[in-house]
Amino acid sequence: MKQKKIPIRQCVATNDRYPKKEMFRIVRTQDGSVEIDPTGKLRGRGAYLSRQKEAILRAKKTRVLDKHLGVNVPPELYDRLLRLLKEDNEQE
Repeated sequence: MKQKKIPIRQCVATNDRYPKKEMFRIVRTQDGSVEIDPTGKLRGRGAYLSRQKEAILRAKKTRVLDKHLGVNVPPELYDRLLRLLKEDNEQE
């Protein structure tokens, strides 16, 4: 039986590659707002961040999401990502 292909994505902060389900997807929607996409299906320009505290902090410091999405990403988004990461770690 043929194995199903696992989609791999590259983290914009660390340039490491991970399976798509192990990453956060950040989307710039058509109206210009920036959102976290838990389903991976929102329409718009997307960028992926690995689920590691170091990657989120590096993205915040270097403003790499601003460059990839073409808009200013609010600092509150990084705080929400860190909270989501903490919640994920507590569930494990």
